[in-house]
Amino acid sequence: QAQLVESGGGLVQPGGSLRLSCAASGFAMKFWHMNWVRQRPGEGPEWVSDIGPGGESPGYADSVKGRFTISRDNAENTVYLQMNSLKPEDTALYYCAASAVPLMRVTSLNQYTYWGPGTQVTVSS
Repeated sequence: QAQLVESGGGLVQPGGSLRLSCAASGFAMKFWHMNWVRQRPGEGPEWVSDIGPGGESPGYADSVKGRFTISRDNAENTVYLQMNSLKPEDTALYYCAASAVPLMRVTSLNQYTYWGPGTQVTVSS
């Protein structure tokens, strides 16, 4: 059974940092583009970042560029999102998701092949 599980979310003050992890099981992550997508209550998903199967071409939404860094460790079947200089508007449920090709324009998580249950990030003073 293919599965993705996110971890590392929590409550942090504005300007703080968090490192999210996403662990895959049941499939080889090294063959997939990996994405981070976030969603606020009552809103559609917002694509945040992606990285190619071998770590090539990391990409970021303009809203997080310069603050977030995506990385992956295919030997450990894990992808990461380092989030620095966090802002209240970063508050959301963060999902990791796998796609066969780059997939940034999404209206639903089910457009991805695999996705996890999400981890909550709350930025508040």
